[in-house]
Order: sequence, then C-alpha cells, then structure tokens
Amino acid sequence: MLSNFTIAGWGAYRPREVVASAALDRRHGHAKGWTEAEFGITARHIAAPDETTSMMAAAAARAALGRAGWGDTPPDVIIGGCGVMEQPIPSTAVLVQDRLGFGQAGVPSFDVNQTCLSFVAALDVAAMGIAAGRWRRALVFASDIASAGLDPAVAKTRSIFGDGAAALAIEARDDGTRGLIGQASVTHGMHHTLAQLRAGGTRLRVEEGYDALVAGSFFEMNPFAIFKAAAKALPGVIERALAQAGVTPDELACIVCHQASAPGVAHIKRLFAPASERVIDLFPTHGNQIAASIPTVLAHALETGRARPGDAILLLGTAAGISATAMVIRL
Repeated sequence: MLSNFTIAGWGAYRPREVVASAALDRRHGHAKGWTEAEFGITARHIAAPDETTSMMAAAAARAALGRAGWGDTPPDVIIGGCGVMEQPIPSTAVLVQDRLGFGQAGVPSFDVNQTCLSFVAALDVAAMGIAAGRWRRALVFASDIASAGLDPAVAKTRSIFGDGAAALAIEARDDGTRGLIGQASVTHGMHHTLAQLRAGGTRLRVEEGYDALVAGSFFEMNPFAIFKAAAKALPGVIERALAQAGVTPDELACIVCHQASAPGVAHIKRLFAPASERVIDLFPTHGNQIAASIPTVLAHALETGRARPGDAILLLGTAAGISATAMVIRL
C-alpha cells in the first residue's frame, strides 16, 4: 500500500456560459454540424471575466469541503494542480486559500504543475504527505480556463477546449484498505515542442515587443504528433501501475481518463476493449479542460455511482512534455 486515504468529499464547477458547437459553425462560417462532425464535441462551458481560475477552484473546493463535513476547519494542506496558473506569482493555491476564508490560518498552500496531469501530480504529492504522516487532511484542486489562450484562427484548438474546475478532499485512513495502491509515470522531454504556451514565464519578455507576447500567449500544438507520442507511452504506465496495485484490468470499476480529444478517449476505450464502457467519456459536453479534466470526470464518477466505496479505479492521462501517468486508487 503506497498511501492510505479515503476521498471524503468532491466538487466540480462549470462556468455559466455554454457554447454549442453550432455557434462555432456560425461564427467561423462552417456548415451546420461541421465542428461536431470534425471534433466530436457538442458543447463546452466558457468562463466569464468574473469566473477566474481561483474563483472556480474555490467553488469546487467549497463543495468538496462541505461534502466531507469538515465545516470551517481548514485542511492540513491545500495543493493546486492547474495546467495554467491564474498569475505567475503568487501560486493559485494561495489565492484559493484566501477565497476559502483560510487566509490567516497558516495552512501550507502551493501549486504542482505537470500541464494536463497537474491534478494527478498534486494528488500524488498529497498522498505521499499523508503516507509520511505529515498531513491527515488535504484539499487538492484543479481549475483551468483554456479559452483564455486559444487562437481563433486555429480550428482544432478553438473547438475542443472547455473551462472548469474540480476538487477533492482526502483524509488519512489507518486500516490499510483504501487509498493509492499503484502509480507509474513517464516523461519524454524530447517532445516538449509538440504542445506549448510560450508566454507567461521568463521566455518571452516585454522588450521583445507586443506582437511577440501576443503570439506567445496562444496555445500551440501538433495534434497528430501528440496523439502518436501519447499513445505509445500509455500501455507501459498502465501495465506498471496495475502490477504494483495487484489489480487486473478486469477488476477496475471504471477508468477516469483525461478528456484530451475524441480520438484520444476512443484510443483509451480500445485499450480496455471489450469492456470499453468502463472508460468514462464526457468529452462531447465538456471538451478538454486541461488539468481540470481528470478530477471533473472523477467527481462525475463519484456523483453518479460509477465509482463506489471498495472499487478499484484507474486515473489515466497524458500531458505536454510528453508525460503519461496511470494511478490506481482503492475507494
């Protein structure tokens, strides 16, 4: 057993505005149904100006804390796992801590980033802290506004991404029956240019000019190359995580995967055929929510009963890098 914990609470937040694919067809001059047929998406939610990254994260976190029954008692740690932070300094977790009313509580709050796998990485850090005895209660969240960095001239990126947030409240458990029981990750940095956002850090600077900053603020990706590299990395991490957990694919109640794209989710379904129905597919109505994708699907699985106490579930995804992670949790 790698870490003993139970999921005490969960929550998700979707922005108020829903943008249907038909609206994108009209906006960009395509025939009705083009976007849905091309990318397999019917609608996604887009954040309004007042729905900031930390605002959405705090809303999801309040739901998780309420379901956990922790009341106004702060957790021992708050870990943010956003693909893109609200601002470079301070971390998004600090902003969320303050929004939750814990700004004077002294709760350690920090971010972990592995792009689309940031939530899984943050959950892994929380699990390790619980295993080490450092924390007993942890709040882990992901919140992303993909719409802020999309180039309207690129059909692929403008069509498949959606905004949202989700959070988990996890608590140490001493009986050794639940928690993180298997994990495997890989990163192949040779593929780092296949998906990138160049502005927002120290790479592009003000002296390089306005046009350079604008160009670097749009998300760039090579969809085919990303799919090929990610598909190659997934089988190995799945096999290693399941072996470590002592769980067979047939024993998994469900597969909670990153909703990268319609072809990406379809590929994962093929990996788990003939029981592909265990792969939860929310892509048509949510899109790719970057790091918020996996916890949003997990919250859906818990809310709908697709994942129940005692079940073994698999968290699975890929990220820019290219990175791939598989994590087995016993609920």
